[in-house]
Parts: sequence; structure tokens; C-alpha cells
Amino acid sequence: MSDLIGLAFPFFGLIFLGYGCGRFVRLPEEGLAWLSFFIIYLALPALFYRIVAETPFQELVNPGFILAVVISTSFTAALAFGVSLRLRRGNLAESAIATTVGAYANVGYMGPGLTLAALGQEAATPAALIFACDSMFFFTLVPLLVAVRGGQGSLGTTLLLVVKRVLTHPFNIATLLGVLAAWAEFRAPGAVERMLDFLKNAAAPCALFTLGVTVALRPLGKVPTELFPLLAIKLVAHPVIALISLTTFASVSRSWVETGVLMASLPPALNCFVLARQYNVYLEQASAAVLLGTLASVATVTGVLYLLQQHLLPLGGLW
Repeated sequence: MSDLIGLAFPFFGLIFLGYGCGRFVRLPEEGLAWLSFFIIYLALPALFYRIVAETPFQELVNPGFILAVVISTSFTAALAFGVSLRLRRGNLAESAIATTVGAYANVGYMGPGLTLAALGQEAATPAALIFACDSMFFFTLVPLLVAVRGGQGSLGTTLLLVVKRVLTHPFNIATLLGVLAAWAEFRAPGAVERMLDFLKNAAAPCALFTLGVTVALRPLGKVPTELFPLLAIKLVAHPVIALISLTTFASVSRSWVETGVLMASLPPALNCFVLARQYNVYLEQASAAVLLGTLASVATVTGVLYLLQQHLLPLGGLW
């Protein structure tokens, strides 16, 4: 148990340290701008590039695993969208953002550091693939649903904008460059690799601290009625769905399945609020979802870590 607490505490500790600083240190939110830029455009891309580039190319070409991840995320998103559409009384734009609360795990900020610490270097490749799949899925789904509502330009214009955002997202670019480097067996000069390692090592601490500060600076307004079923889908149903999907459609090792389940158990991503702010809809609700989801995940993620540590997940004959 002490090992489990030692594994989970640094990650949630950094989040709540950031939350405490955000609550008690009166600094303007604009002060996060450069740190957020560093995380999104430098540190996390360096992390994903290094993870993928150091992985043998044949391990990256795994259509069964990718299919299982897409099915898992899509099914979870469909559940969340159904709940959101009913409880938001058919408001498509609000339901689109609410869907991310129920299905978009924090695979960018928390995912890489937690999975690598819990499962070792073998978790690097599946974590990167899950991130790329989930990012492309939600950065495509939400703009399309908002566009269907109307008032956001033509559908054709929206499709072009979606393609541009997916292809130019720094995380996706870094992952693609990592795949190309793995395919070509390219290694950067030693000095460049050391700089990338500096950036990679800064990614998780900075991202988790920033997540805590950002949540602290958002007012916790009225909690919407759909939030609790959405968090139940995200924190309980999603990992179960991921387990079923990965053991059904993917022929991979135990560590890959465990990575998928652990990533699925993470709380709602901060991108839920980013998307809400982009479309100026569901703002207070998304902020409350990130805060309460992160609080609740202290118990649920720790529970999943315990199951993984004790090898209690029903993984059958996986090796």
C-alpha cells in the first residue's frame, strides 16, 4: 500500500499544490500564458517525440490496438453524448462539450508521467498512440457538432478548419515526427537529444502544476445535473469499456492493455475547458467538471493502480 501511495501521491500532490497556489497566491491568470505555451508547444511535444522515436517502428504499426482504442473512446463518447443531449434538452453545442467531460481523459497532462511511473518504459508506445487517437477524435468531433448547430460557418469551412487543427496540433506533429524518426532509425546529435530530455523531464511536473492552478482560478458555479452521470461514465465505465475493447480487438501484451485501462481511468482533460472557452459555451460547467473529476479521480485512479499492482484485472492469457 505504501508503494501505491508513493506512486499516486506525486501526481495528485502536484495538482493540489498548484491548486493551493492558485487559491492563496493572488497572481493574475495571464501569468500562466508563457508556462502554458512552454508545456503545449515544447515540453509535451518533446516528451511524445522522444517516446515514439525510441520505439521500434514495428511496434507502432499496430492496427488492432488503434482500432480497440478508437472503439473504446467512440463508445464512451456515444454514452456521454446521449446523457448530455437528454439532460441539456437537445442543446447540441453544450452537449458536445459535455461529451468531452464524459469521454476525454487527461491523456496529455497526467497520462504519460503516470503510466510510465506505474508500468515502466513499456507503457510509452501505447500511451503515445492513445493520446494521438483521442486528440484527433475529439478535435474533430467537437467542431463538427458545434458546426451542425449553426452559426459557426459552413460545414465545408469547418471541415477544412478541423483538418488544419488536427494536422498542425503540436502534439500530433511531434508524434508524427517520432514515427518518421522510428521508421528511419534517426537519432539526433547528442546535444540535441539532451536538450529534448530536459524538455521531456519538465513536461509532467509543469503540466500537473498548471492544471491545478488553472482549476483553482475557475469559479465553481452551479453544478449541472448531468455532471455526476458524466463523471461516472468517465471514471468508472470508460476503463471497463477500454478493458473489454482491448482484450477483444487487440492482440497485445499485458502492459499495453494495462496502459489503456489506466489512461481511460484518468479524469476529464483540461481540454474540456479549452474547447468550452473556444466556443464560449458550457464554461462554468466544464470548469466544475475538471475540478470535481480530478478530486474524484484520487480514489478511482488509485483503485485502478491497486488492481494493476496486484494483477487483479481479468486479462486472461495475455503475456
